[in-house]
Amino acid sequence: MANQLPYLTGFGGHFETEAVAGALPKGRNSPQRPAFGLYAEQVSGSAFTAPRHENRRSWLYRMRPTADHRPFTPYQGASLFAPGTSDAPLAPNRLRWDPPASLADDADFIDGLVTMMANRDPASLEGVAIHLYRATRSMTDRLFVNADGELLLIPQSGTLHLFTEMGRMEVAPGWIALIPRGIRFRVDIEGEARGYVAENHGAMFRLPDLGPIGSNGLANPRDFQSPVAAFENVDRPCEVIQKYLGSLWTTTLDHSPLDVVAWHGNLAPFRYELARFNTIGTVSFDHPDPSIFTVLTSPSDTPGRANADFVIFPPRWMVGEDTFRPPWFHRNVMSEAMGLIHGDYDAKAEGFRPGGLSLHNLMSGHGPDVDSWRKASEAELRPVKIEGTMAFMVESCWPYRPTAFALQHAQSDYDLAWADFPKAQLPQ
Repeated sequence: MANQLPYLTGFGGHFETEAVAGALPKGRNSPQRPAFGLYAEQVSGSAFTAPRHENRRSWLYRMRPTADHRPFTPYQGASLFAPGTSDAPLAPNRLRWDPPASLADDADFIDGLVTMMANRDPASLEGVAIHLYRATRSMTDRLFVNADGELLLIPQSGTLHLFTEMGRMEVAPGWIALIPRGIRFRVDIEGEARGYVAENHGAMFRLPDLGPIGSNGLANPRDFQSPVAAFENVDRPCEVIQKYLGSLWTTTLDHSPLDVVAWHGNLAPFRYELARFNTIGTVSFDHPDPSIFTVLTSPSDTPGRANADFVIFPPRWMVGEDTFRPPWFHRNVMSEAMGLIHGDYDAKAEGFRPGGLSLHNLMSGHGPDVDSWRKASEAELRPVKIEGTMAFMVESCWPYRPTAFALQHAQSDYDLAWADFPKAQLPQ
């Protein structure tokens, strides 16, 4: 993707940026008289008393305060976005979906969202929801803000042109972008765009600890990019759609609220190119747990148990001896929602397509299908490079509950992927 926009580099760093010289005050966070009559506003992504290394907030200097809006009323669009999950008893079945063919043909990013699964009430400040999107036109004179959690955008096809309160970002397939809770943004596209959204209601995504890996590896902080200040000076009606406590609401302003002229702080949107992930693996035998592929993690209150992990399976060398190289058969206390950006996934021979989705909830047995198992079992174990693929997983300690739409559109024969395994033959 052409990098035409300027960016600030680093993860969680304290940035300062201004679109108009002199708009950013020096030495004072909230002066009595900000330059040019701007309004000082702090946006906090963590509690005021959070430990310093976890405290996230930024000061925005804007043309109008965000407090200036009329009452919100229920939003009547996006009927498949945040509809709530099914209350019926959920069978412990593995589920998989083809890329949905029934999404709207004429929708922007918001109306093109469909919720597939979720696992906690957003009011609990825990859990994660998984959405798909299909957008065929840009958002015009309206924008979105999510009070329920931060949004991890994972494009599968088509570039997203994001205009946030804190600046602009371009996000193509092979990149991800994160929009913090409460930050307003607009999505422009050219043609059609499809992809995934992980909505994190819990602790903010952060880089995982490296432990015995040491100081280098996985996602490096320097590869994350945040936007420089950019603003709109537009005085015409603009709709604001807000997600709040699981429902969608709308109000209309007489101006664009993307009017932040300068900002500083360590709470900001960012983007990251997945190809920059430094994959770690074995050079002897077996292979480590998939936690070595964690890009971002949202911890829970239980140490070592993630509210949500964003994990990728990128191109990589496989060199281990005396091992079964695809993911082994396993049952896991964590629940796994998996998507495919492009290529083939090495544990499934067919049926898992780019733009599709699968769900293996806690303690459901899963692993390679028969063809993948047979091929891997008979393979000559020489160094081989897995290329031309990018799959991801949003793993959570909370079991996912699919929506009614998801249950109606799941593949009916997914369980057959594990049929016809030959029985082991013991010695007589």
